[in-house]
Amino acid sequence: MTTLKVHNIETAPESSKTLLENSQKAYGMIPGLHGVLAGAPNTLNAYQTLHELFVNSSFNEEELTVVWQTINVEHACHYCVPAHTGIAKMMKVDDAITEALRNETPLENAKLETLRTMTLTIVRNRGHVTPEDLEAFYTAGYGEQQLLEIILGLSQKVISNYTNHIANTPIDTPFQPFAWKK
Repeated sequence: MTTLKVHNIETAPESSKTLLENSQKAYGMIPGLHGVLAGAPNTLNAYQTLHELFVNSSFNEEELTVVWQTINVEHACHYCVPAHTGIAKMMKVDDAITEALRNETPLENAKLETLRTMTLTIVRNRGHVTPEDLEAFYTAGYGEQQLLEIILGLSQKVISNYTNHIANTPIDTPFQPFAWKK
């Protein structure tokens, strides 16, 4: 049962209607999360803006997936884990990466595992990292830009994960085959 209204274009506040129309055009549907966020137009706008900024960061599709899914799984988001499983498939990310992230098992690719570890460290320690954490991250080939971009991705995921916890957002039909529980 949802605890927050899932809006459509007709029921959304006026300031959210264009944002939902953009979602419809981009995804061929209005994702349930967007429908919930439409109840606060500035929050939907912020989420969509953060999403666009993160997608256009220096991370490739695999790295985007690692950051998103690491946070989704750590936050135990019933909605975002299946959604990002489907998104990873659309982006042609290797299923082995997605499954390792969903199951919280180490990634075979050492650089991606370092990215996963740093993302977890930032989430679990609320941004407090050690010099050793940074050294490992930089040694793996990442830099300050990518460190800050993890925080960008985390900002997006806090909006979606926390909203989905409160709203108990129903999983969109295309992502139901990827249902997940922590």
